[in-house]
Amino acid sequence: MGVLNVTPDSFSDGGDFARTEAAIAHAVELVAAGADIIDVGGETTKPGAGRVSVEEEQRRILPVVRELAGRGIRVSVDTMNAATAAVTAGLGVEIINDVSGGLADPDMARTVADLDVDFVAMHWRGPSSGMDGQAVYSDVVSEVHAELELRLAELIVTGIAPERIIVDPGLGFAKRAEHTWEVLVHLRRFQSLGSRVLVGTSRKRFLSSLLEADAGPKQRDRATAVTSALAAEAGAWAVRVHDVASTRLLLDAWAAVESEQPPMPHRARSSFRQPR
Repeated sequence: MGVLNVTPDSFSDGGDFARTEAAIAHAVELVAAGADIIDVGGETTKPGAGRVSVEEEQRRILPVVRELAGRGIRVSVDTMNAATAAVTAGLGVEIINDVSGGLADPDMARTVADLDVDFVAMHWRGPSSGMDGQAVYSDVVSEVHAELELRLAELIVTGIAPERIIVDPGLGFAKRAEHTWEVLVHLRRFQSLGSRVLVGTSRKRFLSSLLEADAGPKQRDRATAVTSALAAEAGAWAVRVHDVASTRLLLDAWAAVESEQPPMPHRARSSFRQPR
């Protein structure tokens, strides 16, 4: 899953793809590099971030989503707004990726239940503006698992089909570095929830412990690729990354070793419409 932030203020690439033309061009590059899904977001969820209006979010992403879906690219939309979910589903979006798991907007779950989309429910304890203060655990793996299990049950009661729900343990969200590493180490445990698992380690702060003190977010891509491969080995359905090429290379190498088959030539791989 390739990240496409159509925002001026995302933590690692804010402003790089804020223009529609630049965003579309970058999405095409991500697909060429091996992305199977493009996750388009118009609102940053970095620690401490405030909210933007639904109107502004849609102004940023709708032209991009319309163009990408029109080209047959599988599109996910990173949004906490039910109205945005509904509009983008009408444009051909296949996945709604909600970092709040449908908690930020009380209409989200009911809206998604009526749409022909999959739904990513991330582990969430509250808004990004207060994220660091929410990172209090006695047993982080058990608590995150239990909170996701509860949210999964609530979404099903609302009417979302179980097979359409994808869970995300929310690495780096309301978790200190040591919490995030602990969840990553025990990622396989989340398979017991019975849902597909999406994992996002890309360029996150917890990776800084592996790098030099002055390394910026974009210098975390190699660490992202390694941790993404570890997530895949632990059963992740997909990994969400900014730099698709480095992660795809490592995933292909890992898959070749696991299958004892030579890797598929890169030019033969397609990220256009595929069955779920």
